[in-house]
Amino acid sequence: MNSSRIKKILILVTILALPGFLYYLLQEKGKNRYKPLAIYGPKQVAKTFHSVRGKNIPDTIYHTIADFKLTNQFGTEVSWDKYAGKIFLVDLFHATNRGFAVDYASKAMGGFSKVYESNTMLHFLSISINPTEDTPQVLKKYGETISANNNRWDLLTGDSTQIYQLINKGLFLDAIKGTENGETKFNYSNLFVLIDSQHRIRGYYEATNNEALSKLDDEIKVLIAEELRNMKDGR
Repeated sequence: MNSSRIKKILILVTILALPGFLYYLLQEKGKNRYKPLAIYGPKQVAKTFHSVRGKNIPDTIYHTIADFKLTNQFGTEVSWDKYAGKIFLVDLFHATNRGFAVDYASKAMGGFSKVYESNTMLHFLSISINPTEDTPQVLKKYGETISANNNRWDLLTGDSTQIYQLINKGLFLDAIKGTENGETKFNYSNLFVLIDSQHRIRGYYEATNNEALSKLDDEIKVLIAEELRNMKDGR
């Protein structure tokens, strides 16, 4: 067999083998390079271990947001159990006495709800920091003005103690009601919070910052990929 024929055979073998080799790299090597999002909040070392390349590594117990029972704009009770297995995009707002920041954030949330309307893994929660005035009826009317998707976006109100417990202790956000020149004013963390299906905080993003919103869009995709991968691996 002459050298020219041998070269042709080697080239053909290489072409045929390349797709399989690339698939192997993506499936096997790609897994090792996958970098999940950070997990926010206090954490502690557990007494249990997991194995990584033959070494026992202590497990970590991360902060998780406790369950709650609040009411949405349709008078329906909402809790974590209602949306088991979902990931969440959460923000704070108030439908009465609101200003530019609230409307901008609601518009941005509405934009994300449209972008991801076909992905049922992601659900949207907006928590009122003015539950006294923001009744379900008020929230329903406000929801109509911002085109809140009935099945994907809950505007939540309820017991003020439970709401502020969720905001301060669960999400680690600030929300304070005060008065200024005789008018009610709210000082609060105008942030979007990304939460995984285990109710762990995976990111904070300024609701009125376009660069932060672009980062949020990217990291929603990363979290969805992580959740799908965990389902596949049985985790």
